[in-house]
Amino acid sequence: MTLIWSKACFQTETIFDRSSGGGSDMANVAAKREISSAESEELSREAKRAKGDNKNGEESGNEPEWKNILSTFTTSSVLSDSAREKIMFLHGKIAGDEAVVVLEKTPIREDSLAELFKDSKLRLDMRNDIYSSYRLQAPPHLNEIKTTVVCPATEKHVKKYRRQESFLVEETGDDYRSITLPYVQQQSLSLQWVYNILEKKAEAERVVYDDPDPEVGFVLLPDLKWDQKQVDDLYLIAIARQKDIKSLRDLSSEHLPLLHNIFHKGKAAILERYNLPASKLRVYLHYQPSYYHLHVHFTKLGHDAPGCGVERAHLLADVIQNLQADPQFYRTRTLWFPLRADDGLLGRFKEAGRL
Repeated sequence: MTLIWSKACFQTETIFDRSSGGGSDMANVAAKREISSAESEELSREAKRAKGDNKNGEESGNEPEWKNILSTFTTSSVLSDSAREKIMFLHGKIAGDEAVVVLEKTPIREDSLAELFKDSKLRLDMRNDIYSSYRLQAPPHLNEIKTTVVCPATEKHVKKYRRQESFLVEETGDDYRSITLPYVQQQSLSLQWVYNILEKKAEAERVVYDDPDPEVGFVLLPDLKWDQKQVDDLYLIAIARQKDIKSLRDLSSEHLPLLHNIFHKGKAAILERYNLPASKLRVYLHYQPSYYHLHVHFTKLGHDAPGCGVERAHLLADVIQNLQADPQFYRTRTLWFPLRADDGLLGRFKEAGRL
């Protein structure tokens, strides 16, 4: 399946079998306030590509081709939804293949207000003294629905997005080595999509900054959860070039040059590209991450990004200071993180009597 665009003003992204990892970025409202993937982590990638085709599903120099791949989508169930967040997660099939479709209303952009007020139609619902309520019918291009398509989707993808109860897990350094790490290694979740980005085999045109150094280098690019229409909900991911760092737990003082490089050059690149100063950025790592290759999240301060809560996010500035004070800080420290009810890792902690 290749990426194509829907006629109904849907900004469509198609994701091909990306791993859901041990965490959850965008499962429901709670997970959305945690992603990627989101996550997000996240599954949580802004992947507009097809193998061997132009990575944005476009011919070079031409406008995107608008077609409705969702005309064949049949809904099996609503996995979760939120009227407040204006988002809905659906499970169904596209041309016989299992699929997950995420529908999310895009934010109103300040630069489109004049056109919105001029070209929209209003229908009065109610008037009472100085108060009145209307239905506003905006022009189609100002009324988009950001649409993420996971196809073919596995049972793991369906579980990832289904609304579920979560539990806060306490993990010691020994727990990580005896419970978490063996579980992660047994999952054998593919990171090929990460390596494709690092090797410029995919999404090269989306890269905001690229440091090719094999030890301290990284690639900075927009996350799936950001539609890039406005900086108010800015969300980028810095993916480290080193391939042997799974998560926060693997970090030691020897990785300080890498972390410093991501921290400072990432902020500088965002200032240059988006004119957003460091004082407006939230820079952090997830634990548990949604995929086990070191990556750092850059989001705009004030944006309620998925996974930015204290139970999962670790500010990169704090991580650096902790490693400066204790070179083995994250290899020995007890960490807490949320796991959903159907997460296999939660089952391992229960079996070990740790929950």
